Amino acid sequence: MKKITIAKGDGIGPEIMDAVLDIFQAAQVPLEYETIEIGEKLYLDGYASGISSASWESILKNKIFLKSPITTPQGGGYKSLNVTMRKALGLFANIRPTQSYFPYVASNFPKMNVVIVRENEEDLYAGIEHQQTDEVVQCLKLISRPGSEKIIRYAFEYAKKYKRKKVTCFSKDNIMKLTDGLFHQIFKEIAVEYPEIQSNHMIIDIGAARLAAQPESFDVIVTSNLYGDIVSDIAAEVAGSVGLAGSVNIGSSCAMFEAIHGSAPDIAGQDKANPSGLLQAGIAMLFHLGLVENAIAIQNAWLKTIEDGIHTPDIYNATTSSQLVGTKAFAQAVISNIGQKPTRLQAVSPPKDAIIILPEVAPKTPKTKGLVGVDVFVHQSNKNPEVLASRLQDATQNTGLVLKMITNRGVKVWPNGFDETFCTDHWRCRFEWILEKKPSYSEVLLLLQELFKHQLDVIKTENLYMFDGLPAYSMGQGQ
Repeated sequence: MKKITIAKGDGIGPEIMDAVLDIFQAAQVPLEYETIEIGEKLYLDGYASGISSASWESILKNKIFLKSPITTPQGGGYKSLNVTMRKALGLFANIRPTQSYFPYVASNFPKMNVVIVRENEEDLYAGIEHQQTDEVVQCLKLISRPGSEKIIRYAFEYAKKYKRKKVTCFSKDNIMKLTDGLFHQIFKEIAVEYPEIQSNHMIIDIGAARLAAQPESFDVIVTSNLYGDIVSDIAAEVAGSVGLAGSVNIGSSCAMFEAIHGSAPDIAGQDKANPSGLLQAGIAMLFHLGLVENAIAIQNAWLKTIEDGIHTPDIYNATTSSQLVGTKAFAQAVISNIGQKPTRLQAVSPPKDAIIILPEVAPKTPKTKGLVGVDVFVHQSNKNPEVLASRLQDATQNTGLVLKMITNRGVKVWPNGFDETFCTDHWRCRFEWILEKKPSYSEVLLLLQELFKHQLDVIKTENLYMFDGLPAYSMGQGQ
């Protein structure tokens, strides 16, 4: 009998977990449970990530984790446990199937059936942030080739295994040409390996709008971390309710299953919560474990319950629902339907093997990398770029680098900037090599020494490189 780790979480978490475990017991699911405590109590007891070392040991030992929503206390110093767990356990793929259960759950899109495949470890969720000046903070957006290759290939393999016809990539590479540009480029590279599956790309803003207005035009969507978080909630809401959607987090050795909604403390303990999201995650977990018969029986029983109009408050509608029930009564209704199938909603017919195994990401041949300059970020309260340019030129006249450009919030303000451009106290100052000088790191160090001598407040530097002769850095807006 397989042992898994469970956490009942905060808010409505214990209620919905108990409901799911009651259904599992009635369906004779052959699992043992090791319960850990995570979330708000652990945060307040001094665990900055909301989890103890003993709980980590349980998850690492059992490899499978079913968790209810948790509450992260408001205020500084608390890191999201969900993000921490996804990254620490290598859970690179977040899969969120979303479909319409019309007419039993209100939706304007009765044919909607979309799967969001979201990159789960990097992007802006890398969590690297700094305050650099009085007026400006930064967040680093990290996109890697291996991370992008894994999630994009997973999306195509998912489509292949589940007989889906199209994979759509969402990015914003018209603006973020390097980060999102890399994601889109890798999508195009991998798509050609799956000629039997249609592929297309959409800019995230119009893609999200289209998902909200015409969700039936999508099949599988693959995207980076932040965009995936947003569009999966859009999809769930458009389908009928975020309370119906489960979330699957897959890694090479561990997996975590959860509802997509939060801990809803405003209705905790009132027997109002819909356990369906966590149940859907649990059903996905059973498929992942190879407990296919149990998974099918529970899913069909749940579909029959929805079809019977036995609904919790979040999806209850006087026109389409037959009975308003609470958390416990809904679970009992699912239990009473075990062994039955829906008559109008489509019964479950998953692939025989639901596990997707990816090949190792093969390293690419390194490109020729050359240093061509440096961006120096400076804190100066005086909002006149001419003043800063004069100070920088005075400080660097004996170095092998020359000031080429100053930007503020990405917009070129020197040379030939506009008085109308609003400036903060955060300046990017681009230096490039004097032609007769050979690029070297020692010149960068000399540059920084001179800037410090002239009491310029350097807060950050970024080297400028060429890869295979192509510039690997962004231009200034207006440059």
